[in-house]
Amino acid sequence: MKALVTGSSGFLGSHICDELVERGHEVVGFDLSPSPWANSIAFVHGDIRDVERLSSALGGCHAVFNCAAIADLDEARLQPRRAVEVNVVGTLSVLEAASSAGVTRFMQASSIYVYSHVGSVYRTTKQAAEGLIEDLSASWGIQSTILRFGSLYGPRADLQNAILRLTTQAINEGRIDFWGDGSEVREYIHIHDAAKLAVDALSEDYVAQSLHITGNERITTLELLDTINEILGGSIEINLRNEPFAGRYRLTPYAYREGIGRKMVGATYVDLGVGLLEAIRSIRVSGDEGGGQ
Repeated sequence: MKALVTGSSGFLGSHICDELVERGHEVVGFDLSPSPWANSIAFVHGDIRDVERLSSALGGCHAVFNCAAIADLDEARLQPRRAVEVNVVGTLSVLEAASSAGVTRFMQASSIYVYSHVGSVYRTTKQAAEGLIEDLSASWGIQSTILRFGSLYGPRADLQNAILRLTTQAINEGRIDFWGDGSEVREYIHIHDAAKLAVDALSEDYVAQSLHITGNERITTLELLDTINEILGGSIEINLRNEPFAGRYRLTPYAYREGIGRKMVGATYVDLGVGLLEAIRSIRVSGDEGGGQ
């Protein structure tokens, strides 16, 4: 199969490209800049709002993974117009281009924040993008699947990523500053597991489904920070500021709304402790704040 991945140079998109290649698919990357990691795929430079460019790049493709997005909550809140243009108009452009090019399988990278009262502009753009896909895909001959990702971590993340930010500060400064009170709960999922599940979802079994791709382990922030501290020898200073970031949830991203999604899980997964060891090792090997992965 031939598939195009928008946002192919990003954290999620690059790993989905790798997983597609690993399974023998032909992959085309589409992004504003080439990926430093995806050397074995074709690459098209372009903006996802450019329908003509997208239509050309999608020639001969059977599927598209739309991973291009403004994915940081604060960035979306501070630049709402850009977030709407990329996350909403961009999604519509990819849909239009897919229809024009005869692509029949559409995989949308969304977020568990769509079920929430929090998430601010980011949540709103993801809800709107899902609505467009629901309204248009069937009438345009496209079989769509929504992939609602939770808290991702792993290689190639930047310092907007919680796990990388916390472990980097612990290693470089001997302390961790966190905005909450330690009771916040997350279900972290390693990026390799998330990419595998995303490609698994190409199966016809998941057409017209909304899949939640989150971790299998629930952990509070305090447990996470104590785990990092213990791994690093127990000398890390932990500072809980109890000053919540705007728009983030404490215990659950879910608020009541009509419609349900299904959680997708794999037979095996990367244990969070092992994932933390991987993050710490990569930071120490690279010697820089970005993880160098």
